[in-house]
Amino acid sequence: MECPLMLRLVLSLLIAVAFAFPAFAGHRLVTQGNGKLAIVDAEGKVEWEMPFNDIHDIHVTTNGHIFAQEQMRKIVEIDPLQKKIDWSYDCANSNGNAGKPIEVHSFQPLADGKMMIAESGIGRIIEIDRDGKLLKEVKLVIDNPHPHRDTRLVRKLENGNYLVCQEGDGKVREYDGETGDVVWEYDVPLFGKQPAGGHGPEAWGNACFAAVRLKNGNTLISTGNGHGVIEVNHDKEVVWRLQQKDLPGITLAWVTTLEVLPGGNYVIGNCHAGPGQPLLVEIEPKTKKVIWTFDQYDRFGNSVPNSQILDVQGDVIR
Repeated sequence: MECPLMLRLVLSLLIAVAFAFPAFAGHRLVTQGNGKLAIVDAEGKVEWEMPFNDIHDIHVTTNGHIFAQEQMRKIVEIDPLQKKIDWSYDCANSNGNAGKPIEVHSFQPLADGKMMIAESGIGRIIEIDRDGKLLKEVKLVIDNPHPHRDTRLVRKLENGNYLVCQEGDGKVREYDGETGDVVWEYDVPLFGKQPAGGHGPEAWGNACFAAVRLKNGNTLISTGNGHGVIEVNHDKEVVWRLQQKDLPGITLAWVTTLEVLPGGNYVIGNCHAGPGQPLLVEIEPKTKKVIWTFDQYDRFGNSVPNSQILDVQGDVIR
């Protein structure tokens, strides 16, 4: 007679736990592909979109506004409610750049309305105010100059330095934020392989896309057409590595954006991977267990270089 009662108690407890801890559906995020900028909810449904072409960097600020590049020349601030541009800065025609070859692949909103911009072709990092006034300029060291490949993602660190992915050089350099001196430099390895052309899984190289400084002082690097992610310490030793075929059923191609979530998981961009492959992958780094994937190839296409997760609580390193 006691067993049914006990069974009912156990079932009640399981139901209570299920409601208290619902199954993880996914992440709310912003991304761009197939000529549209979109916010996708945790169930995978588009909740907002507007026409917008290729980007390499994107930032959503606390007021919900979206910053992105327009034609790799301008930085624009979009009010998503109005679907209009509230502010823009024309990199190609400002602060001495008129008539010069230039592309912008990275930028970062800073405090007090300031903006950091990496100007490829010009070969510098600048900071400007809301009026476009030049506040700071740091010249880049570039071995193989080209407007399309001088830089990919650049981030200003908490110590004021700049961590710069220099795709054409296959290097990550850290520049002193005041002097502009290179204080740390890392040659992304080819791991004994010969370079191979292309953008998909068949390619091979060291065209690094993103680098973030971890809380332990190490640097996490997405290797672009190296199809993976590496963590290196200050002495330039690889202490962790994710390779092209490490994740079951997933093939990494041009690995782009990196986000380190507050709980320690990594969200990795998987660009040019083709149909049937996720555009984003979240993993637990120690075990390399796949926690979540975002596979909307039919909607966003084969070129989705960047995104931002919007639904996590706490500080995200990106």
